[in-house]
Amino acid sequence: MFPASVYTTRRNKLRHELSGGLILFLGNQEVPFNYPANTYSFRQDSNFSYFFGLDHPDLAGIIDLDEDKDFIFGNDVDIDDIIWMGVQPTIKDQALKVGVMNTAPLTGLNEMITSAVAGKRRIHFVPPYRGETILWMSDLLGIHHLELKANSSEPLIRAIIRMRMQKEPQEVAEIEKMVDVAWMMHTTGMKMAKPGVVEREIAGKIEGIALSNCGPVSFPVILSINGQTLHNHYHGNTLVEGRMLVIDAGCENDLHYSSDITRTVPVGGKFNARQKGIYEVVLNANLAATRAVKPGVPFRDIHMLAATEIAKGLTSLGIMKGDPAEAALKGAHTLFFPHGLGHPLGLDVHDLEGLGENLIGYDEEVQRSKEFGLAFLRFGRKLQEGFVMTIEPGIYFIPELIDIWKAGNKLSEFINYELVETYKDFGGIRIEDDVLVTADGYRVLGKPIPKTVAEIEDLMS
Repeated sequence: MFPASVYTTRRNKLRHELSGGLILFLGNQEVPFNYPANTYSFRQDSNFSYFFGLDHPDLAGIIDLDEDKDFIFGNDVDIDDIIWMGVQPTIKDQALKVGVMNTAPLTGLNEMITSAVAGKRRIHFVPPYRGETILWMSDLLGIHHLELKANSSEPLIRAIIRMRMQKEPQEVAEIEKMVDVAWMMHTTGMKMAKPGVVEREIAGKIEGIALSNCGPVSFPVILSINGQTLHNHYHGNTLVEGRMLVIDAGCENDLHYSSDITRTVPVGGKFNARQKGIYEVVLNANLAATRAVKPGVPFRDIHMLAATEIAKGLTSLGIMKGDPAEAALKGAHTLFFPHGLGHPLGLDVHDLEGLGENLIGYDEEVQRSKEFGLAFLRFGRKLQEGFVMTIEPGIYFIPELIDIWKAGNKLSEFINYELVETYKDFGGIRIEDDVLVTADGYRVLGKPIPKTVAEIEDLMS
């Protein structure tokens, strides 16, 4: 964990954002996956981790805005726990490591909340997302579980977004460490991408690299020769020459900061002419979008820049036609690039998404589109110094989507459907980097992971 002063400073900053009442943070609990004693690996709630730092189950934190005090609630272990787990630090000792002086058993949490409710004090909380936390919070507050989201505190949500979006230097350092581990994951995957290899062999190897160097993967590994399915978690295909392998993977450390990188490589290590043509269109979009990153620029504008680059590149290959800028403006590129350019990254791989995508990514100035493709852009508002964003354009040939568009002759003035038909067996390509917004531009985080045609072919040889 970070020094105690980091967490104390964060809590003090948060208390100045709100007026009156209590701020309640419930940590996560253990979750069983087939019977009570056999649990998934524990993962702390990101907001609790950000403000209270402790990475143990069954804890709660309160910031008392009126009394200017912080509290951690949790139960010390007994001899039965010690037999199975060994000696554990007391709640008081743990709390001191994050600058909290006031501790009590979980029964004390019930008493404090009951007293606050009786006194009609405001209790600020964010919408819970886990079933067991929903039930715990519902019981604590006496609010029906279906009404928790409506009763959550928008001022608290907005304050957390403001704070967590602008990464502190020590947070950037942790993210960058995870990108360096992702370098090992991805370069290993590239070297293994040979005909006859089964996808799960590579997926298992790169997940093992994460576990042996930092911690778990930051999301289930996406790895497939069927890259036209954007989030393809099936790993049962055998690699064959002529296919592209999409590897979208990252990892997180014990502080829960994460990386999220995508590379796409030709099975066997050499691009054929068709693969190279599509790949360089995606690479140009990735580079152009990255160069456009700087404070004050709406991320939606950068997304549209990438879309125009994709339309321009596909037009040069004969797959699209007409004016690329007009094609992108009318959404013709979304047949091939149907998702958003990227998302915030930090303690969550889709950082803060649990608080509501529109609250994070949009505001009064930049509103979310309802158009196909652009509606999937998770973040559209202006960038600020300290934001960490993924830049991940792609091109995908999705047979089912192609069939629907072709049947309706949709935007045929921009799409060469006859040539598109010949790409139905292609799959997809995505190239993703993690990028910090700096005072005057950007910095791509971590050790550079091969992404040009020459770099990839050299590594895979």
